[in-house]
Amino acid sequence: MGEARDRVVVGEITLPGVRRSVGFARGFVRDLALDFAGLDDMIMVVSEMVANAVRHTASGRDGGRVSVVLTIGDGVYRLEVADDGGAGGAPHVKGEVGAETGRGMRIVEVLSSRWGFRVDEGRGVTWAEFPAPVAEDRGREPLSGPG
Repeated sequence: MGEARDRVVVGEITLPGVRRSVGFARGFVRDLALDFAGLDDMIMVVSEMVANAVRHTASGRDGGRVSVVLTIGDGVYRLEVADDGGAGGAPHVKGEVGAETGRGMRIVEVLSSRWGFRVDEGRGVTWAEFPAPVAEDRGREPLSGPG
């Protein structure tokens, strides 16, 4: 599902294309990136991307599925959500800011450092990137405050 660069798959899960899968996707990302400073943003983004896949693609039909992959490499975490296709176009940010619906991709755009879409073997793949901690910083204990 990802590009063949220096990325390592941190985790991958395939879920049924139903609303409750949004919560499972959030828990999956939370467990994988627990020490990541931008975890809340990443969880919000995976929520929006999985919800959009279920709502706007063939993933939301009977037997549909949504796959979530988290990779790390090239200085970024990359979150990818693959749907079953059939949405009739790439996801996009809607122009009207005050609308009651349609804010999902605006949230993805604002919270990620960059995002995009591609078709991979007939499935739509929406991806979002977040700056990853440098290798030397990962896994360190936080510094304690004065005391």
